[in-house]
Amino acid sequence: MIDRWGRGPLAAVVGVPALLVLALLVGAALRYDAPAPTRRAAPPPTATAAPAEDETVPPAAPAPAGLPVIDYDPAPAGFPADPRPLDVTPLTEGLTPTRHIAAYDAPGGRPRALLAPTINGVELTMPVVERRTGWTAVLLPSASRRLAWLPAGGWTPVALRDQLVVQRRTHRLTWYRHGSPQHTWPVSLGLPGQETPLGRTFILGTTPPPEPVYGGVDVFALGAIPDDLDAVPTGLKGAHIGLHTWQDDDTLGENVTNGCIRLTRTAQQTLLDEVRPGTELVVVDALPAS
Repeated sequence: MIDRWGRGPLAAVVGVPALLVLALLVGAALRYDAPAPTRRAAPPPTATAAPAEDETVPPAAPAPAGLPVIDYDPAPAGFPADPRPLDVTPLTEGLTPTRHIAAYDAPGGRPRALLAPTINGVELTMPVVERRTGWTAVLLPSASRRLAWLPAGGWTPVALRDQLVVQRRTHRLTWYRHGSPQHTWPVSLGLPGQETPLGRTFILGTTPPPEPVYGGVDVFALGAIPDDLDAVPTGLKGAHIGLHTWQDDDTLGENVTNGCIRLTRTAQQTLLDEVRPGTELVVVDALPAS
């Protein structure tokens, strides 16, 4: 049975069986579980270089009046697909808007929506996935496997040191720092028809647990939303994919959630203490052979 919870500062997180409220918090402590493969980290973040004199920067069209602001509801249509959704190369830089800025569907393309410094009071940090002359692409909040292009100005860079990788085939989540594995844990994932979405997303914020079934540990809300919105139970319409613990570990390694990633209490406490909003999380079927 799906229970209903009231909406709050950010809104809902897909889980079993809940609708949650979003606010920024942290937690503590952990144990090591199993080894994971070491992968090469991406280069450290750098400031966007000024274009050379012979380079042409595609101009940014003015944002028309009435452009929607991206919030916790599903993002407006028209944004391009992430060209490398299953790339597990760590994303080491994010950005935070310092004012309302237009988000475009291509460098010099059409403005589709506005991005604000916060979503319902929670600071918005999005991982950077690509750069072209005078433009920066970020993973989009409130969408799955979509990105937006931003012109220069109106945002500040943020260094990202961590990455979370979920393997659906083995039901494992691994936490990496600067490309090196720190811990890995078993997880429960989405049931058939409501599978945990593949691809790159990021931590949007956290929420305190509203009920004992969440083990008394805060919940991460991700930028991703369910792939099949029609398959989501009525009480979870408009919800995001979540990363959270549960009252027991009986279903770890199984597909039992509405798309959320469920892990142990000690694992969730450690991630709450260690990783910040904006941290990339990528879901793959399996890591590529090294």
